[in-house]
Amino acid sequence: MVRCAHLFLDSSDLESFALQIPDLLAPIRALHEKIRDAVVASCEKASMDELARVTLDEEGDTIYSVDRVSEELLVEFFEREIAPQLPMVLIAEGISGGKIVLPRGTAEEAARVRIIMDPIDGTRGIMYQKRPAWILTGVASNTRDPSPPAPLPQGERGERRPSLRDVELAVMTEVPLVKQHLSDALWARRGGGVEAERFNRISRTRTPIELRPSSARTIEHGYAQIVRFFPGVRDELARIDDEIARGALGPVKTGKAQCFEDQYISTGGQLYELIAGRDRFTADIRALMGPVMARRGYALGICCHPYDLCTELIAREAGVIITAPGGGQVDAPLAVEGNVAWVGYANAAIQAQIEPLLQRALRSRGLI
Repeated sequence: MVRCAHLFLDSSDLESFALQIPDLLAPIRALHEKIRDAVVASCEKASMDELARVTLDEEGDTIYSVDRVSEELLVEFFEREIAPQLPMVLIAEGISGGKIVLPRGTAEEAARVRIIMDPIDGTRGIMYQKRPAWILTGVASNTRDPSPPAPLPQGERGERRPSLRDVELAVMTEVPLVKQHLSDALWARRGGGVEAERFNRISRTRTPIELRPSSARTIEHGYAQIVRFFPGVRDELARIDDEIARGALGPVKTGKAQCFEDQYISTGGQLYELIAGRDRFTADIRALMGPVMARRGYALGICCHPYDLCTELIAREAGVIITAPGGGQVDAPLAVEGNVAWVGYANAAIQAQIEPLLQRALRSRGLI
C-alpha cells in the first residue's frame, strides 16, 4: 500500500499509469541530448567570461550563466513529456526550493517517481573549455520501503524518503568540449548491467561501446587520488593521500613515479574514469573534513551533493565498488542539499589494498 494524496493505492492502481520507470529511459536520453547540444552551442557562441558570469549564489553551490542553458529545458520538458502520464518530483539545482512536483498542484505523496538531476556536472571545466562536463539523472520510486535499514534519512511523519540506494534507473551523458567531436552516454537499470554508446557530432552517428573497470591488482603505475579541488583543507587531504600511497607502495624511489592523480572537477567524470578503466581509486571525502576546518576557524566549503552522485548505480552495475568511507553502501536523501562522501575502487583487489589504509588514516584523525 502506498500513501497517495490522502488515499491508499494498491498495485493494480499503480499499474494504471501509462508510464513506468523503465519507460523513462528514452525520453531522459532525448532530454540529455537536447541539453548537450544546447550547452555546446552556447559554448561555441559565448565568451568564457560570459559563461562564467555568476547568476545566482546559493547555499549549496554557485550557479553560473552556463548552468542556465540546461536548467531552462528541465521543467518544461518533464511538465510536457512525463508528468501527465507519471506524476513526479523533480529535484535539481536552479529550481526554487530544490524540487517541484509535477503536474503542478499535485501533492508530493501522490508522485510515482522522484527524478534527481545535475544538468551540468563539471560546470567549471566546461565553461573554461578545460574538460568535458556530464549530465546526470537518477530515477527512484516515490513509494516507501516498508523495512528500511537504520540509520536512514527521515521524511515527514517519520516515513523514509527515497535515497541514492533506491535509484532504479540512471543515465549520464558527456557534454564535450567545442573542439571534441565524440561524446559518450551510459545508462543502467538496477540489476541490468550497463549500456553505452559513443556519439559522433560530425557524422551524427552512434556506436555501441563497451567500458570495463581496470583489472589491475594494485594502484602502482595507475591513477589513484583523493579529491582536493578547492582551497581550505587541501594540505590535510594531500597528507591522507600520501599516507595511503606509502602504505600501499612503500617509500618513493629516486627518479620513479609510483602512481598518478587526476583531479577531474566533476563527480560524473570521476565515475566515468573508474567505469572506463582509467582510474583505479578515487575518494571524495570533503564532506568529512568539517572538524578539520572548524579547528582552523573556517567553514566547510563546497562538497559532493546527492545530485552529483545520482548515477553511481551505473558504476556499480559496471563492476566498480562504490562505498561510504567507513564501508557499506553510500546513502543520502534525493535532494539538492546535504553533503556526501564516497569512495570508488576499480575492483576487489584494489579495495583490499586501499580500504584499510584509507580507513586507518580517517580514524586516526577522528573523521570516521
